[in-house]
Amino acid sequence: MSQAVVLNQNTDFKRLYKKGSSYTNPALVTYLKKNNAGICRIGITSSKKIGNAVERNTSRRKVRAAFQEVYRDHEEELKGYDFVFVCRVRTRFKKSTDIEKVMLEHLKEANIIA
Repeated sequence: MSQAVVLNQNTDFKRLYKKGSSYTNPALVTYLKKNNAGICRIGITSSKKIGNAVERNTSRRKVRAAFQEVYRDHEEELKGYDFVFVCRVRTRFKKSTDIEKVMLEHLKEANIIA
């Protein structure tokens, strides 16, 4: 199983914010766009609204764990997409399994997975 590549260039984040599709939930916002690379790339952001550094890192860790589960089950469907997940305040209070359900809802809404 190959791993998803991490997005860390500001231009990639801006491209997804501007041209990507967005799906919202009180716990998570998902931006996605098809890429030409043929690989899955993800980025995770969390603002200072979420809390101190420990809470922001915990939120990002939960989102990363949830995405790993989704990616493990749907690797072929997710290839060729860029994702940016934006943590919200409620992300802190959710478990990674709850966030995984939100991600699956967003992917189904985007018609990426069945």
